[in-house]
Amino acid sequence: MTTRDELDYPEQDRGFLESFLPSQRVPRGSRVDASLPWVTLTFATSLDSALSIAPGVQTALSGPRSKAMTHYLRSRHDAILVGVGTAIADNPSLNCRLTGVGGYGGEDLVGQPRPIVIDPQGRWQLNENTKILNLARQGRGKAPWVITTRAPRTDAVNLLQQVGGQFVVIDSNQRGEPTADLGWQDILQHIRSMGVESIMIEGGGGVINALLSPNNAALVSSVIVTIAPTWLGQGGVVVSPARPETRSKLPVARLKQTVWQQLGDDCVLCGAME
Repeated sequence: MTTRDELDYPEQDRGFLESFLPSQRVPRGSRVDASLPWVTLTFATSLDSALSIAPGVQTALSGPRSKAMTHYLRSRHDAILVGVGTAIADNPSLNCRLTGVGGYGGEDLVGQPRPIVIDPQGRWQLNENTKILNLARQGRGKAPWVITTRAPRTDAVNLLQQVGGQFVVIDSNQRGEPTADLGWQDILQHIRSMGVESIMIEGGGGVINALLSPNNAALVSSVIVTIAPTWLGQGGVVVSPARPETRSKLPVARLKQTVWQQLGDDCVLCGAME
């Protein structure tokens, strides 16, 4: 039996993505590192590079075909990651609603990614109405892992454990003192050590810009961007990674082997990180 929120992504729309998905683990020179997962950075943006119309405001950009593509991408990764700001603002599902995956016509939770929320300072207030937890209870998604540097509250630990989730506490410096400065290489290595071979990173703006910065861009395996034919105007949350503290005019990051694909009114750009 199908559900009203179930999505279908046809075979003819999938081919252009294959070279940028984790099954294509081809040698990548000095960037190959078995201690890291395959990292796909994916997001939807307006023509003026905005992710949302204002900080903390959920903004729908993807059309129906590119939205279905996003759920197909989720089915092809072991995990899906967002920052705490997105978790608080959107109360996201972070599951896959594609026909045939676990919970949507498939067996068990096959095809469902593990939700991971980066929450260094313990800002995410889990409760009985948190969407991810309810979906896990219903067997329509996996329970989340929350990566933090602080000892979590007992009630939050209980909520997560009841649905099979967990807090993952990482010491952020040699003295083990909790700070907000978790390094992305440390985070990704820790996630890989927990058995995650591929991860899809969806946002929000702070996470995307940090991973596209010169210090972290080499951690990204591929980038898949949906470009919606609209402008959101000034004041939005924009994809614009910080430039290094030099006078260099070189690009902060650049894609190679790019492919452009039309999906409805949207255009999808795929590329590997140089």
